[in-house]
Amino acid sequence: MVQHIILASTSLFRSELLRRLQLPFDIADPHIDESALPSELPAATAQRLAQAKAQAVARQFPNALIIGADQVAAYDEQRFGKPGTRQNARQQLRLMRGNEIVFHTGLCVLNSATGHTQVHCIPTYVGFRDLTDAEIEAYLDKEDALNCAGSAKSEGLGIALLRYQRGDDPTALIGLPLIALCEMLRSAGVPLP
Repeated sequence: MVQHIILASTSLFRSELLRRLQLPFDIADPHIDESALPSELPAATAQRLAQAKAQAVARQFPNALIIGADQVAAYDEQRFGKPGTRQNARQQLRLMRGNEIVFHTGLCVLNSATGHTQVHCIPTYVGFRDLTDAEIEAYLDKEDALNCAGSAKSEGLGIALLRYQRGDDPTALIGLPLIALCEMLRSAGVPLP
């Protein structure tokens, strides 16, 4: 019998992606502080937060497979989180235009019954076009991008802002790397094709 699967995220994007696997699952809000630690590298932040989300939810579900995920977008020393406001989204897109941004997607599968934890980070390299201010404004007029890291939803109109996207897992940029997740779930005993 497959353990109960819990997605430790309230992200609509992540739950839509997880539904592709046709596995029953429930959603739980991990309620954690998503701040980076001082001098923490972006990939380390993404992995730590993915694991922290799974651990926070594991307390409520003592016999489940808990999936935690987090994403940190970075360019050099600059990090791009969820903008929250149009002003922040505008600023992010201005800083990202013409540059390659690395989206680090941390993924954790935690077996709350045994404590066995798998944690990975899947990078996606995204080249942004050299956007004009008018293109940024037109995009923000049409796309609600205030709730996604880096203000660009590649699964929506945000794809028009990009020159390229490179990575091993095409769903990682959306927030839940399904190729990696399938491997981790199989390792945890979940039968998948």
